[in-house]
Amino acid sequence: MPRAGLNPQVVVREAARLADEVGYHKLTLAALAGRLGVALPSLYKHVKGADALAQQLSALATAEIADEMTMAAAGRSGEDALRAVAAAYRSYARRHPGRYPATQRVPDPDDPAHVVAGRRAVEVVYAILRGYGIEGEAAVDGVRMFRAAVHGFVSLEAAGDFGLPREVDRSFDQMVTALGVAYRSWPGSAGTAPG
Repeated sequence: MPRAGLNPQVVVREAARLADEVGYHKLTLAALAGRLGVALPSLYKHVKGADALAQQLSALATAEIADEMTMAAAGRSGEDALRAVAAAYRSYARRHPGRYPATQRVPDPDDPAHVVAGRRAVEVVYAILRGYGIEGEAAVDGVRMFRAAVHGFVSLEAAGDFGLPREVDRSFDQMVTALGVAYRSWPGSAGTAPG
C-alpha cells in the first residue's frame, strides 16, 4: 500500500535509513520505491533521479555531521576540541555507515542549504585551528589534514581493514594526539593551543 504524506523530505530521510541498512553504494531508486510502497515512476514526483537523490542525501548527511561536530566543539578549545570533534566525526560514521559516505560529496552550489552545511562542518575545524594559531592559507592545509586523517581512519575501520593486533580505539586516540602535535608545531603558526 502506498504511503500517505510522501514528499521530498520524507523520501530523502527514508533513503538515509535505507542506506544505513544496505550500504550507500547499494541504495537504488528501485529499492527505495519498494521501501516506500510506491511504483518507481511515482518516486520521480519527489526526486529527479539517482544523482539528485545522492545530492539530497549528501545535503542531509552533511548537515547532520556538521551539527554533531558543532555540538562536540561547543565550549571547548585546543586539543580538547580537536579530540571531541574527531570523536563526533567517527561516531557519526559508525552510527550511519550508509549515509556517512554521502558526506564526502562536494556541496552542490545550486543547493544553498547543502553549501551552508558543508561550510559549517569545515568552520568547526577552522575554529580549532585558530586556537593553534593556524589561519589563512595554512588553515586550508590544516583542514585537509584533519579530513584526510579522520576520514581515512573511519573509512578503513568501516571496511574492516585494520588487521594488526592492537586496539583500534587506541590507534585512533594516538592519531588525534599526533594531529595535535602537528598543529602545535605548524610552520608559521603561533602554536599556542592549550593541551
